[in-house]
Amino acid sequence: MPIQDADVVKNLAYQLEREIGDIVIVFGCEVNAKPQLLVTIIKSLTEEQSLDAGKIIWELAKEIKGGGGGQAFFATAGGNDLSGLDRAIAKAKEVI
Repeated sequence: MPIQDADVVKNLAYQLEREIGDIVIVFGCEVNAKPQLLVTIIKSLTEEQSLDAGKIIWELAKEIKGGGGGQAFFATAGGNDLSGLDRAIAKAKEVI
Protein backbone atom coordinates (compact mmCIF):
# COMPACT_ATOMS: atom_id res chain seq x y z
CA MET A 1 0.00 0.00 0.00
CA PRO A 2 1.45 3.37 -0.96
CA ILE A 3 2.08 5.85 1.84
CA GLN A 4 2.70 9.58 1.78
CA ASP A 5 5.16 9.98 4.66
CA ALA A 6 8.18 7.73 5.30
CA ASP A 7 8.13 8.77 8.98
CA VAL A 8 5.09 6.51 9.44
CA VAL A 9 7.23 3.47 8.67
CA LYS A 10 10.08 4.71 10.86
CA ASN A 11 7.72 5.27 13.80
CA LEU A 12 6.20 1.81 13.34
CA ALA A 13 9.66 0.25 13.36
CA TYR A 14 10.60 2.02 16.59
CA GLN A 15 7.31 1.03 18.20
CA LEU A 16 7.84 -2.64 17.30
CA GLU A 17 11.39 -2.46 18.62
CA ARG A 18 10.15 -1.11 21.97
CA GLU A 19 7.41 -3.75 22.26
CA ILE A 20 9.36 -6.79 21.09
CA GLY A 21 12.92 -6.10 22.16
CA ASP A 22 15.61 -8.08 20.34
CA ILE A 23 14.52 -7.62 16.77
CA VAL A 24 15.68 -6.99 13.23
CA ILE A 25 13.12 -5.16 11.11
CA VAL A 26 13.16 -4.80 7.35
CA PHE A 27 10.40 -2.79 5.70
CA GLY A 28 9.86 -2.19 2.03
CA CYS A 29 7.23 0.32 0.95
CA GLU A 30 6.16 2.74 -1.73
CA VAL A 31 6.47 6.38 -0.75
CA ASN A 32 5.30 8.95 -3.27
CA ALA A 33 5.55 6.39 -6.11
CA LYS A 34 9.15 5.47 -5.21
CA PRO A 35 10.47 2.36 -3.45
CA GLN A 36 11.91 2.80 -0.01
CA LEU A 37 13.61 0.36 2.35
CA LEU A 38 14.25 0.57 6.07
CA VAL A 39 16.37 -1.68 8.26
CA THR A 40 16.50 -1.31 12.00
CA ILE A 41 18.39 -3.56 14.39
CA ILE A 42 18.20 -3.38 18.17
CA LYS A 43 21.57 -2.04 19.33
CA SER A 44 22.43 -5.11 21.41
CA LEU A 45 22.24 -7.27 18.27
CA THR A 46 24.56 -4.97 16.36
CA GLU A 47 27.18 -5.70 18.98
CA GLU A 48 26.45 -9.35 19.85
CA GLN A 49 25.77 -10.59 16.31
CA SER A 50 27.91 -8.08 14.38
CA LEU A 51 24.88 -6.99 12.36
CA ASP A 52 25.08 -3.64 10.57
CA ALA A 53 21.95 -2.04 9.12
CA GLY A 54 24.05 0.30 6.97
CA LYS A 55 25.81 -2.60 5.25
CA ILE A 56 22.57 -4.55 4.88
CA ILE A 57 20.71 -1.61 3.34
CA TRP A 58 23.54 -1.07 0.88
CA GLU A 59 23.04 -4.62 -0.43
CA LEU A 60 19.25 -4.38 -0.51
CA ALA A 61 19.24 -1.01 -2.29
CA LYS A 62 20.74 -2.64 -5.37
CA GLU A 63 17.43 -4.46 -5.91
CA ILE A 64 15.49 -1.20 -6.16
CA LYS A 65 18.18 0.53 -8.25
CA GLY A 66 18.97 2.95 -5.49
CA GLY A 67 21.24 3.80 -2.66
CA GLY A 68 21.14 4.48 1.00
CA GLY A 69 22.98 4.36 4.23
CA GLY A 70 22.81 4.91 7.91
CA GLN A 71 24.20 3.62 11.12
CA ALA A 72 24.70 0.09 12.42
CA PHE A 73 21.28 0.14 14.10
CA PHE A 74 19.21 2.12 11.55
CA ALA A 75 19.46 2.67 7.80
CA THR A 76 17.22 3.65 4.89
CA ALA A 77 17.39 3.52 1.11
CA GLY A 78 15.41 4.89 -1.76
CA GLY A 79 15.40 3.86 -5.37
CA ASN A 80 13.76 3.95 -8.77
CA ASP A 81 12.53 0.37 -9.30
CA LEU A 82 9.31 -0.42 -7.45
CA SER A 83 9.32 -3.95 -8.85
CA GLY A 84 12.50 -4.62 -6.88
CA LEU A 85 10.86 -4.34 -3.43
CA ASP A 86 9.96 -8.04 -3.29
CA ARG A 87 13.47 -9.00 -4.38
CA ALA A 88 14.95 -6.71 -1.73
CA ILE A 89 12.87 -8.31 1.03
CA ALA A 90 13.82 -11.80 -0.18
CA LYS A 91 17.47 -10.77 -0.23
CA ALA A 92 17.16 -9.43 3.33
CA LYS A 93 16.22 -12.93 4.50
CA GLU A 94 19.39 -14.28 2.89
CA VAL A 95 21.69 -11.52 4.17
CA ILE A 96 20.41 -11.60 7.75
